Amino acid sequence: MLEGFNEMDALAERGFVPGMSKEERENLARSETTAIRLSNVANMVLFVAKVYASARSGSLAIIASTLDSLLDLLSGCILWFTAFSMQTPNPYQYPIGKKRMQPLGILVFASVMATLGLQIILESIRTLISDDAEFNLTKKQEQWVVGIMLSVTLVKLVLAVYCGSFTNEIVKAYAQDHFFDVITNTIGLIAVLLAKYLHDWMDPVGAIILALYTIRTWSLTVLENVNSLVGRSAAPEYLQKLTYLCWNHHKAIKNIDTVRAYTFGSHYFVEVDIVLPTDMPLQEAHDIGESLQEKLELLPEIERAFVHLDYEYGHKPEHAQARL
Repeated sequence: MLEGFNEMDALAERGFVPGMSKEERENLARSETTAIRLSNVANMVLFVAKVYASARSGSLAIIASTLDSLLDLLSGCILWFTAFSMQTPNPYQYPIGKKRMQPLGILVFASVMATLGLQIILESIRTLISDDAEFNLTKKQEQWVVGIMLSVTLVKLVLAVYCGSFTNEIVKAYAQDHFFDVITNTIGLIAVLLAKYLHDWMDPVGAIILALYTIRTWSLTVLENVNSLVGRSAAPEYLQKLTYLCWNHHKAIKNIDTVRAYTFGSHYFVEVDIVLPTDMPLQEAHDIGESLQEKLELLPEIERAFVHLDYEYGHKPEHAQARL
């Protein structure tokens, strides 16, 4: 809490949030762009390799892992499209920006992911029930499949460690996806080997495990993004920081009526009600409120801030909850 208050004091004194220099930020942005491009190129090359492995083996587990790689490509396209949309603002049609495009794109992608995962489960169950799980893999095919899957897993592990070293949310999402691929590739390879050397039904069972794991992972992602779209409140610790910043903004502030922060996409919208003296001139009151709004919007987590000026705090809230 004290560290958060010190950050707010630094913002009030210096007029900016302490952090990296402009040159350091530009270098970091270039590194993040490089990491994203490497991830996209790797996803494309590895997808082609896994398609070949699927064709050579005919394994449902490998096919499930390959579908996951296909969805990696789709997710990359969605992230690129949403990033492009957010960088091309239209203040007349979208007056508050397009930052909600990203969670919407993730929701669409997660829906496709869940549908394909369910299809894999149904096909695997049909194979188990019909007793068609005959798994014939020659020695040469086995060598190709094992070589491809081990290479893909190793490359994904290196990319997961590399992308995980960044703090950018999109790059971290790539790191999480790469690590997820390491798990799915490992499970798929183990299922293939078990099906060859133990019993044929191990392959569709491995595919079902992969599909369930995929659906579970993306269901958690859906819940997280739904919360960001429906306006979930910020944590109490963050509200404390905002309250501290507002209270120390100007000595003329007599009371703080409301401090509210809620998600509206990937960032927060903030509403603040401050109480100023009754006889204060409008110009002075306006300048205090506007400077507080600008100070709040300097925080990286905040997209927009709204500051309401009042002369007392004994009234009911301006926005009736019953109407909502």
